[in-house]
Amino acid sequence: MRPRVLIFEDNDILRSALQYILSERGYDVFTFSDFKGCPVYESVSHTCPADHACADIIISDVNMPTKTGLEFIKERQQKGCKVKYRALMSGDWTDSGLKYAQELGCHVFQKPFDLRKMFKWLEDCVKLINPERKLSDLITTSDFRDG
Repeated sequence: MRPRVLIFEDNDILRSALQYILSERGYDVFTFSDFKGCPVYESVSHTCPADHACADIIISDVNMPTKTGLEFIKERQQKGCKVKYRALMSGDWTDSGLKYAQELGCHVFQKPFDLRKMFKWLEDCVKLINPERKLSDLITTSDFRDG
């Protein structure tokens, strides 16, 4: 099973580039321009189904249209999100934002970011993913790839 990555990025060019690059590197990538577009995360009331995670990795921009990536990750954690590896990216991190991201257990990337550093982080995450894991089938078709 290919590692599944959810990317939340409102910049069309960056979202498409990340989808293409990560897909070429062997990841199963689903991209969303807004959190509302994701079938699992479309509202605060949604939780991870059963004991399956929807993905292996989440990468989100901090400055999104409807809420911040920090708010999104916090809400998901409160609802029992089972995705273990999370990263947030921003071009304008504040000290308090960085501290909050670390408290949430997120890796951080400063935009513009070095793709080699992102690849290294992703490879480190993949090494820790249980190959016997079960992923939710709520996100499995190209219907949910908006990038």
